[in-house]
Amino acid sequence: MMAHPIRPIPMKSIVLAFALVAALVSATQAQTAPPIVEGRTIEGQPFKLAALKGKVVLVMFWSTGCAVCRDKMPELRQNYEGWAGKPFEMVLVSTDRKMGDLQEYEKIISRTVPLKQRFVQLWSGEAGYKDNLGAPGQLPASFLVDKTGKVVQRYQGRIPAEAWDKIAELL
Repeated sequence: MMAHPIRPIPMKSIVLAFALVAALVSATQAQTAPPIVEGRTIEGQPFKLAALKGKVVLVMFWSTGCAVCRDKMPELRQNYEGWAGKPFEMVLVSTDRKMGDLQEYEKIISRTVPLKQRFVQLWSGEAGYKDNLGAPGQLPASFLVDKTGKVVQRYQGRIPAEAWDKIAELL
């Protein structure tokens, strides 16, 4: 019986294997790393999600061009007002291409929505903006962060009714 010669493993395969292992390690670290959302609010104030440690936070990525996102705003505002005085905060990150779109929307909102129903808003296009939550994908995309600063749930699309129950449980 003739022995088969051992073929050397192509360098491309070795590099690919190392890249895959590095990606898996990075993904694992990203899941355990505390969430980062930083930038300036649309009012120009510096903001860091880490400053809200000790509160339950719902971070929602949205766009003024997203009908589902706009449709959810009254529900978000009512829940926000309902939990006033509790350790709860909502942070909305606009993914609009132009800041002007968000500013125009906010002009309308400022005339119709009471101050007690307004929450932190950031624009992802702002020069100092950064996050480590990954691409939001379908909008709205929401992340629920517990009081310790850990992401405990991700919601894609409409926020389900159970999300509000989960928030109440975490409070």
